Amino acid sequence: MVNEKYIIAIDGADDAGMWPASRLAAVTCAGDGQVLLRFGSGVAGGGGTAAENDLVTLTCTADTEKAVMQEIARVLNANGPGYSDGPVVLCDDVNSIFLHPSILSCAITLDT
Repeated sequence: MVNEKYIIAIDGADDAGMWPASRLAAVTCAGDGQVLLRFGSGVAGGGGTAAENDLVTLTCTADTEKAVMQEIARVLNANGPGYSDGPVVLCDDVNSIFLHPSILSCAITLDT
């Protein structure tokens, strides 16, 4: 899509995904140090049922979940210089690149 941001995640096992921001269905805190991002599946129809979601689990520093969620929202809604080129790297375990300094790693579960 034109002018749509994309979210990129690469975990330590070299699993990778890139989703349009419009497919981000929810961001939740699963417990101390875990933030979950659910996307409409890139494999299935993306209808939003539990079996049709891709999941990115972020491990972050304890008690920083809210700050991580706020940064995700801020970057996805930003439209100034430096934010309009499309891709947003959420987590890249292979190259140690993270959207927020409290993000330590991620795991990707793709709907198959």
